[in-house]
Amino acid sequence: MGLDYVLKKLRQTGTVERKVGSGRRRSSRTTQNIDAVEDLIASQEDKPRTYRSTRQISRETGVSQSSVVRIVKNDLSLKCFERRRYQELTASNR
Repeated sequence: MGLDYVLKKLRQTGTVERKVGSGRRRSSRTTQNIDAVEDLIASQEDKPRTYRSTRQISRETGVSQSSVVRIVKNDLSLKCFERRRYQELTASNR
């Protein structure tokens, strides 16, 4: 920003602060998408051994996987865990 631009803005508005709502609009982290992701995550709490990965949630809601992770982390204040496969212990391995 040049000095002329700052002075012009100061004369017109009385401040050099940005206008409310002048930034980039939210495209995927809308309240509808946040509620949809929250409903899918909350439906897993009462059922043991059921889970939905962020990939499955993104398929069901139509929101990208990275946006689902952002919604879970920033808006719902939860953590995403990655499900890992492991070898089952047999009687001889124990």
